[in-house]
Amino acid sequence: MEDYHVAKFVKSQGRELGLFAIYDGHLGDNVPAYLQKNLFNNIIKDEEFWTDTKKAISKVYEQTDEAILSHNPDLGRGGSTAVTAILVNGEKLWIANIGDSRAVLSKRGKAIQMSIDHEPNFERSSIERRGGFVSNMPGDVARVNGQLAVSRAFGDKNLKSHLRSDPDIQFANIDRDTELLILASDGLWKVMSNQEAVDIAIKIKDPLKAAKQLAAEALKRESKDDISCIVARFRR
Repeated sequence: MEDYHVAKFVKSQGRELGLFAIYDGHLGDNVPAYLQKNLFNNIIKDEEFWTDTKKAISKVYEQTDEAILSHNPDLGRGGSTAVTAILVNGEKLWIANIGDSRAVLSKRGKAIQMSIDHEPNFERSSIERRGGFVSNMPGDVARVNGQLAVSRAFGDKNLKSHLRSDPDIQFANIDRDTELLILASDGLWKVMSNQEAVDIAIKIKDPLKAAKQLAAEALKRESKDDISCIVARFRR
């Protein structure tokens, strides 16, 4: 199990920030542990966070990746995906991701994907432009240089010249029609559609119980990957 998560509320400059994240590590848990400790702090401290939030998030993702790679040889050898959500005063939601951990909103019961799965075939041209290749072996998922099943990640020093660490970023206003947010690692999404996840979570008022139910359902469907899940229910 190499997943780490964040789910907490903090006060900053008179505003309430909900901070939620899933970090799905590979080749050890050093990188997701580092992200859990540092990524949100780095974003919130950035001088442009309140004036140009999207720019600040994008910049800090890449700066944090540079810090991981230069920190010491051991830290940068492993890697991690990330999906992060910042909720400002319960009204404005910023989602960012690299890799295949995913964010899904429910609006009037309809699932809306708020992140992009960065899979090697999806970004083959970028990988090949950087001198890498994508392998598609029978019975296996596509992999960068035959190794990594995502095209963007933190860390992964040995593959970094062929990978990206810039996030995709989405914004949403949280209105009365928006019920909940689900963040989960790919262990959930490999066996469940976005709408199936929403249909399960929306029936359960307690978000902790909803998250546990989603993880249990993924296990029941024989997911063979690490499963981490956060459900955040909005005040209405």
